[in-house]
Amino acid sequence: MSKQKTNKSIQKRIKITSKGKILRRHQLGAGHLKRNKSKGALNSQKKTAEYFTGESKHFKDLIR
Repeated sequence: MSKQKTNKSIQKRIKITSKGKILRRHQLGAGHLKRNKSKGALNSQKKTAEYFTGESKHFKDLIR
């Protein structure tokens, strides 16, 4: 049986820490409707954030 291929698009979008946490590069929806958002909300969306446990399990399956 052949090995499962790594999903390269997911691999480029996320970062795995040494502890095994999966981080996204920026908040979701950060580029949408910026005019209505406050400056503080826009600055907080630039930071990296951790995925939820259910999502991270799914991404680990796609990467391995």
